[in-house]
This record gives sequence, C-alpha cells and structure tokens, in this order.
Amino acid sequence: MNSGPKPTLALPNRFYQMDWFYRAGWVLLRRAFRVWFHLRVNGLEFVPKTGGAIIASNHASYLDPPLIGAALHRPVAYLARKSLFRFKPFGWLIARLNAVPLERERATAAGLRTAIELLEAGVAVVLFPEGTRTPNGSLQSGKPGAGLIALRSNVPVIPTRIKGSFEAMPRGSWFPKPTPISISFGRPVALDDLRAAANEAPQKTFKSLCQAASDRIMASIANL
Repeated sequence: MNSGPKPTLALPNRFYQMDWFYRAGWVLLRRAFRVWFHLRVNGLEFVPKTGGAIIASNHASYLDPPLIGAALHRPVAYLARKSLFRFKPFGWLIARLNAVPLERERATAAGLRTAIELLEAGVAVVLFPEGTRTPNGSLQSGKPGAGLIALRSNVPVIPTRIKGSFEAMPRGSWFPKPTPISISFGRPVALDDLRAAANEAPQKTFKSLCQAASDRIMASIANL
C-alpha cells in the first residue's frame, strides 16, 4: 500500500504543542462554550496525547471544529476549503489555529494526500467522514475518502460524537442558541483487518475497503 520513505512535512511547532496564541484561543473558547452551551466532554482518555491520530466526528454545524478544538488538550489540524482564507484577517486567524487550506471545488486527491502527510508527521487531524453538514440533524453515510485516509495513514481513528450543535446552530443560522452540547470520544475504531486486506487489494477492491472503513467509523460514531 505504501512503499519507500514516508514524506516529511516541515510544520510549525504549534501543530504539536499549543503556542501562546492557540492556548489563548483554547482557554477563551472553553470558557465561552461552558457558559453558553454547558459543554460536557467524555472519553478524553481515548485520545492519544501525542502522535498522529484521526479525530473522526459527525458534522452538524459550523460550531463543530471549534468545539472539538476546545474539548481536546492537544492541538489539532483542520482541512478547510481555500475560499475561507480569501478574507485575509479571517484566513490569518484560522491558519494560526492550524487550519490547512484545500481546493474543495477540485479533485479531492490533493486533500487526501495532505491529510495523510499530516498524520504521518504526527499531527492529530479532525475529519468529518460525512463530508458536509447534516441537513436535518441525523447522521449521514460516510464517504470513502475518510476510509482511504484511515487505511493509508495507519494511525488511531478516534470516533467522536457531538450532540446538540445542530440544535444550537443548524444550517442557515448565523448565531448560536444557548443549547446544551456534549462531545464524546470513543475507543479507537478496529481497522486492522481492513488495513491488512488493503495492502494486497487491487484498485477496485481497495475502493470497497475504503467505503467499508468509513462505514465502520460511522457505526462507531453512532454508538456513542
């Protein structure tokens, strides 16, 4: 599946340890979310303290990325569409909080490769297997891209369930309502069998294995 030396990214230290700016944002968001949403966090013991890890979460609201960042005690990276960086002050802000720009409108191969390289470099990356926000609050099917990243990166996949963010800020909303929100992290998803099969699989079979991995991740999220 992977051969030869793994690519090495030259990343700022803030991807591994909170710098003053990231920590300041982390403290402010945690306090704000606890007051506004009565934020509750469960299962932090399942999240590795160091090394590459996929934080695989359901996606119901624009609130989800900052909620996850505030819940964890280590920095995380996010894959964000490049258009979000066009307004330079906002682009600078999210880049300082470890958002990585991607051309969402184009083929996804570059985005998948970027995610894998970040994970191989020891970064924790937030992924939303559903690919986009739910329109109605229900879990959607996972996309094969998340499964591909999970199979090729060979890092722990931590299922993550956010409850309440859809009610607080669904599609079309511009300001969150004070609704209780909880985030639960689960045990790493068991993928060793699919990873072993993917090592020798032809392309057609590999695609089905990617979907199977994504389905298993979504099932783990649903069980939280």
